Amino acid sequence: MHDASSALARLLDIMARLRDPQTGCPWDREQDFASIAPYSIEEAYEVADTIAREDWDGLPDELGDLLLQVVYHAQMADEKGMFDFATVARMIGDKMIRRHPHVFGDAPAEAGQWETGKAQERLARNKGGTLDDVPVGLPALLRARKLSARAARTGFDWDTVGEVAAKVDEELDELKVELASGDRAKIFDELGDVLFTLATLARKLDMDPEACLRQANAKFTRRFTAVEHDLAARGLALTDVDVRTMEEGWQAVKRRERAAQPQD
Repeated sequence: MHDASSALARLLDIMARLRDPQTGCPWDREQDFASIAPYSIEEAYEVADTIAREDWDGLPDELGDLLLQVVYHAQMADEKGMFDFATVARMIGDKMIRRHPHVFGDAPAEAGQWETGKAQERLARNKGGTLDDVPVGLPALLRARKLSARAARTGFDWDTVGEVAAKVDEELDELKVELASGDRAKIFDELGDVLFTLATLARKLDMDPEACLRQANAKFTRRFTAVEHDLAARGLALTDVDVRTMEEGWQAVKRRERAAQPQD
């Protein structure tokens, strides 16, 4: 614990020196909450990517980058007399104790205890609406899942996965109607409904739609690159072949992947 305290104190001091109005780094001095916020989001995704790749040696470095974002915001707030890093740490500590009365108190563990605590906190902040504090800045797919989950806690939900899957089919049918009409505004609206319903299906399956899509992105990248490499081995580039040849290459890559998978 002492080593952690010393390392954190050093990091806080480094950040203060970087922001020093006289001797600090020019780039760091000119930043504000709005300019740093995108980096905070980016670093969180880099942590998630490192975990997905199981790069455990690289994880401490990425977690450090994410921690720096918290320290950065806290330093800027301290300069404005708003709050400091100690306030941030104290508030999250208090919140964890408050939301775990079965660990830090005598209350028995109960289902829904975490959400009950969050609802009480929303009321205390005069945000009583069920969806009021689902952050608008979240990636849209993740926010869709959270909105769906929050609404489901009030009973606004389908009973089964099959019912949600049927809703996906219904939304796809509505999208096809608008695709035929050619009305881009309606296509835009219906495509959004499809994506929202897919996020709800992921929630019903207890899956993270962002993680599902990241895996699909990785699979597409892997297969597309393999097709490109296969063509290069034949002295060809993607621009040298038609889409049918690309599709044949794609299917060949899929067959190789299936053949390489361990058989039960």
